[in-house]
Amino acid sequence: MHRGGVLLGKEDADVAARFTRLAGRQWEVLLDTTLEGVKPVGDGVRLDLSSGETRDVDLLLIATGRTPNSDLLDLEHAGVEVDEDGFVLVDEYQRTTAPGTWALGDISSPLQLKHLANQDARVVQHNLLNPDSLQVSDHRFVPSAVFSSPQVATVGLTEQQARDRGIDVAVSTRDYGDVAYGWAMEDREHFVKLVADRSTGALVGAHLIGPQASILIQPLVQAMSFGQPVAGLARGQYWIHPALAEVVENALLTLEEHLR
Repeated sequence: MHRGGVLLGKEDADVAARFTRLAGRQWEVLLDTTLEGVKPVGDGVRLDLSSGETRDVDLLLIATGRTPNSDLLDLEHAGVEVDEDGFVLVDEYQRTTAPGTWALGDISSPLQLKHLANQDARVVQHNLLNPDSLQVSDHRFVPSAVFSSPQVATVGLTEQQARDRGIDVAVSTRDYGDVAYGWAMEDREHFVKLVADRSTGALVGAHLIGPQASILIQPLVQAMSFGQPVAGLARGQYWIHPALAEVVENALLTLEEHLR
């Protein structure tokens, strides 16, 4: 049951639409539906839905996200300020508003991801040990993944976000089945979608849905983080055949053509 019209609505629209369709093959997916009431029935619960239907189920799991618990910490007594959403305010070095106090991870970033917290921790460690040469936390290109079936991985802007920012975009989409590994898997559903800025030739977003997506996205995260332009990114290195990474290579080659 989902109150929106598509699952993973914050992902790129093409990825969200494909994920919703594939999820519907595995589970009963109720879209545009909210929960109006719950009551125990036997060993389970009865759900009253906004559609007027009732459903008896064994277990109800409510996934509503997380919020910081800074309101329980009395941070104002330490001089540590928080924003309107409860996140601890930090500067680019992870310093809070209280001298000598640092914060990292979920308490100071709405990007509540373990790998971001790990990087923040390395920055804070360095800055504590090297106060005269502080490092900056770089949160520009933070990837994320959904470890479901199918797997989803993303970094950067969606196509719509890029357009909303006024970027003249070039878009490339290549199916897993276009390469030998995907063909051998008889994959007809999964794809790689890349978004680039025509004016700079830079990759601004990458969106993958399918097996190994969280692994396949890594060279794209690297390219964005180190400012590697799309031109030459595929041709400037070898891609092992018949590894599944060839779908990323093909998507880059197509994107390069669109940028010319």
